Amino acid sequence: MTAPPLSASPALGPLLARGALLSPFKRPRPGATFSGGRLVLPGLRVDLARLAAYERVCGFPTGDDALPITYPHVLGFPLAMRIMSGREFPLPLLGLVHTSISLTRHRPLPATGTTYELAVHVDRLVPHRRGTAAVVVTELREAGEVVWESESRYLARHRTDGEVPEPAPGSGEPPLPVVDEWRLGADIGRRYGAVSGDRNPIHLSPLTARLFGFPRAIAHGMWTAARCLAAHGTPAAAHVAVDFRAPVLLPGTVAFAAQGGRFELRGTGGDGERVHVRGRVG
Repeated sequence: MTAPPLSASPALGPLLARGALLSPFKRPRPGATFSGGRLVLPGLRVDLARLAAYERVCGFPTGDDALPITYPHVLGFPLAMRIMSGREFPLPLLGLVHTSISLTRHRPLPATGTTYELAVHVDRLVPHRRGTAAVVVTELREAGEVVWESESRYLARHRTDGEVPEPAPGSGEPPLPVVDEWRLGADIGRRYGAVSGDRNPIHLSPLTARLFGFPRAIAHGMWTAARCLAAHGTPAAAHVAVDFRAPVLLPGTVAFAAQGGRFELRGTGGDGERVHVRGRVG
């Protein structure tokens, strides 16, 4: 079921507050289902100042009349939060972990002179070895044609019956060579939160991150994905798949490794074997 079209993008602050208040009353369990409808925002025009700020934080070149491949996710995030912060959504918003995203850009996306339609829905809930994941689908249309689409998975951890198998071991692909090393400041989470609207407390400061079990603030998964793709580059039409495997603590130093269509973000020093992000561009 599609709800009436939205007249504007929802404000994230009240949605995050509502989700936080409702989270303690939600008890995720195996076999949970959800059919929460579809939200549509027509007549969307890109805010160029916000876009430029996003590009600077993530390392994309500024001034091009084209949206970075990850930017439509930022546009769709408030719609996803409106669905997942609602009473009917069975998973608690607090504690949801973004575990992966696959996205497809069918052609270049102009930043000016174009009106888009944005649509978001929770496609399904799927079992995970550590709980239940919500599969969120986002579509960007121009003149009725899908020009960009993505599928994100958000995990709610809970006890399971053990029937979901562990992921298969690695495919034996050779290690990727390190091509750059990035020193990440303690303010990356606050800077990305300001341009994306995602001000989850785990990203903002050590104090608020410790409330959720992290020793320091952690980088947004979508910032790490965007930073990697800004460094790697993507063709005009591209499919990208990214897995978020371990949090990136802030401040910190990470190694960017890439070859061909593959890339990784890894730890350095004694943490050098730890893979934080793994992705592929095709």
